[in-house]
Amino acid sequence: MLQGLALIFLCQLAGEMLVRLLGVPVPGPVAGMVILLAGLVLAGGPGESLRRAGTGLLGYLTLFFVPAGVGLVTHGPRLAADWLPILVAIVVSTLSTMLLVGWLVGRRAPPQYGPEHGREPGPGPGPEASRNA
Repeated sequence: MLQGLALIFLCQLAGEMLVRLLGVPVPGPVAGMVILLAGLVLAGGPGESLRRAGTGLLGYLTLFFVPAGVGLVTHGPRLAADWLPILVAIVVSTLSTMLLVGWLVGRRAPPQYGPEHGREPGPGPGPEASRNA
């Protein structure tokens, strides 16, 4: 588990260094997660130590939201003054992300139904399906 935690922190450190060297407007931990993801893809998945470390961190996930809550309280007056642009940014980014993901899944997922695929939507598995067969 200690090796897994060390790997997570090293990826975060590498992300911070990469962001500072390149000057890109991305948080260092996000770049570190991309580095970790690339490593996991190349390795074929997490090892046992990384899996245990990740599972242990997930148990404390709610604590990671405390700094965000403190930021909301600290910057309350600014949020009250600029609520409309913030709301528009949240709604537009959420909708555009949902549309993009839906479009990508629609392009990548294999077709399942239709006359050209020899399958029509049916009742699905269950007692009705077995009686109709």
